[in-house]
Amino acid sequence: MNIGFLHSQIRADEKLLLNELRSRGHNILKIDVRKHLFSIKNPASELVDLDIVIDRCIAQSQSKFSSLFFCKYSIPVINPPSVVENCSDKVKTSLLLEHAGVPTPETIVAFSAESAIEAIESFGYPCIIKPVVGSWGRLLAKIDTRNAAEAIVEHKATLGHYEHKVFYIQKFINKPNRDIRVVSVDGSPIAAMTRTSDHWLTNAAKGAIAAEYDIPKEVLDLVKKSSEVVGGGLLGIDLMELDGGGFTVHEINPGTEFKALNSCVEPDVPSLIVNWIESTVNSKRGNS
Repeated sequence: MNIGFLHSQIRADEKLLLNELRSRGHNILKIDVRKHLFSIKNPASELVDLDIVIDRCIAQSQSKFSSLFFCKYSIPVINPPSVVENCSDKVKTSLLLEHAGVPTPETIVAFSAESAIEAIESFGYPCIIKPVVGSWGRLLAKIDTRNAAEAIVEHKATLGHYEHKVFYIQKFINKPNRDIRVVSVDGSPIAAMTRTSDHWLTNAAKGAIAAEYDIPKEVLDLVKKSSEVVGGGLLGIDLMELDGGGFTVHEINPGTEFKALNSCVEPDVPSLIVNWIESTVNSKRGNS
């Protein structure tokens, strides 16, 4: 296959995928999104013969807009722009999950500092405030007091970007010092891990300890439904365990990282991802 590999940086995750693709004899065209020019008319000549593009951009804005161009060029891309849009915008993700009946943390969105404080007070303390776009646990805050709420809301209100004027506020989930990450392809799990930390943030990027997780049927069902809600593809679906039993889906990642997962599970994650990519291309060929 001729595979386009869209990237901005080549991290450990990208190296794992590239090594697996090359070991199978696929032709790889690395496309640095920072240097490539995207025309609204026709694709660059080197893109014409591509069977599929794997989007591994770090910035979600790069993924969102570059994937639109590949769709315009009739080149399949993983993940499609609609999936990137549904997952990278936390407001949209929350609305889609709630509408589909997938358990997700109670969320209020406010558009002024005054109404944000009102929303925080309605939840009580602690509660969580997040950026509407972001990853790796950055710019999240656990708000424990009214004074902290006023300070954080004031800081966000004075920041320049319009997204900081959207206050995305969630009820705090008292999880058991861990959350669950499931990497799935079109709703079928490849592997899963827990991420455990003494800190309330349990992102691997924040130093949480990863361990393999045996997926119960309830989580399997939630992963399948969550994937369907946002449009499928290669996803990292994050869940938390609830005090009274059950789970809640709090985030879906369209450009999921998997190096921490691959280091703690028996299945070879990049190999299974490439299996799915190959089957996706073959399926599209069969339907054409």
